[in-house]
Amino acid sequence: MATLTAVGSRTTGIGTHPKAWLGVATAIFAIAWGGNEFTPLLVMYKRDGLPVTTVDLLLFEYVLGIVPALLIGGPLSDRYGRRPLMRSAPFIAATGSTLLAFGSASVPMLSAGRVLCGIALGLAMAVGSSWLKELSQPPFTAATASGTGARRSAMSLTGGFGVGAGVAGVLAQWAPWPDTLAYLINVTLCLVAAALVFRAPESIAPQANPGRLRDDLEVPVAAHHRFRTVALPVCLWLFTSSAVAYAIMPTLMMPKVHNAPIAFSALITVITLGCGFGIQSVARRIDRPGSLRLPVLALSLVILGMLLAAAASATLTMWLTVLTAIALGMGFGSGLVAGLLEIERMARPDDLAGLTAVFYAVSYLGFGVPAVMAICHDSTGLGYPAMLGGLAAACAVCLAVVSRSRAA
Repeated sequence: MATLTAVGSRTTGIGTHPKAWLGVATAIFAIAWGGNEFTPLLVMYKRDGLPVTTVDLLLFEYVLGIVPALLIGGPLSDRYGRRPLMRSAPFIAATGSTLLAFGSASVPMLSAGRVLCGIALGLAMAVGSSWLKELSQPPFTAATASGTGARRSAMSLTGGFGVGAGVAGVLAQWAPWPDTLAYLINVTLCLVAAALVFRAPESIAPQANPGRLRDDLEVPVAAHHRFRTVALPVCLWLFTSSAVAYAIMPTLMMPKVHNAPIAFSALITVITLGCGFGIQSVARRIDRPGSLRLPVLALSLVILGMLLAAAASATLTMWLTVLTAIALGMGFGSGLVAGLLEIERMARPDDLAGLTAVFYAVSYLGFGVPAVMAICHDSTGLGYPAMLGGLAAACAVCLAVVSRSRAA
């Protein structure tokens, strides 16, 4: 391991760690796996008797863990280093998956498990993403192309989300212990990832005189014009797109796929996240510093996906549902890369984690959309085609805001 010496709030190393980032990427992957394996099982819980609104609220409840972990974890890691915060995340994720494995008959246990998985994911996204970005550049590795850290972070998250959902759906549909086995596999994976994280080097030196935590929680760069008019309008739609694609659409399609509803839900989730994963390397080539081409592409894909979702919900057509997943997945993936690249360019080293936290905290509010739509449907009778059309119109407003933004 290289010797580290503090230079301000940064560290430098003697020698390189060409694979140092890999352990952190593995932990992010495992935690994202645990965060999203619940998603294809939404159909199973609804089929087994839990009310639709309750299940959709369980989907949203892990945001109650994500947002505080994002907003507090990022600044804390800027004060005390990445390792102390990120080392705990795989263990928290493993505990959450354990509660989910043995709590299928208890809504409080499911809720607690979801919140713990959310806390772990929040730490992975704010602290882990910043750590991965720093370990992807000198002195820890040879010089890499600009944006490599952001791309690795986005791909680790998206890959974990997709693989976790696919494995969980297949096991729940055809393997024994449908409400337990997938979670126990994630527990094992998280423990392996925890061992790898312990070997990764610290990338920043703890602050000698950290001052008030209250001051560290402030992220002044969030007022940056480019953040407000580009990154923020994009992040609003990241997990709104995901939630529509693989939380709402499979539920609406249950009458058409009654023989294998869980597997179909997993398939739609994997298609969504697979397209999101696949477009990320292309998105990086499309991006140009100071331009709007990637954010505009992302929002355009989301609008297309919402319109397809409205049509699919009105007709319950299988191929339209698949096209919806493809469009919304590509919108999610390109928007994630666009937002992270914007943040990487505008943030100072000492507020990178904090600004990443704000970006993700806002984006994860999108997982509340299924619960809100379920409540509106039950209380007002408003149809899903109309509500999804409304989301397309709202996204078009965000596209107009981004298109009018001036270059930073």
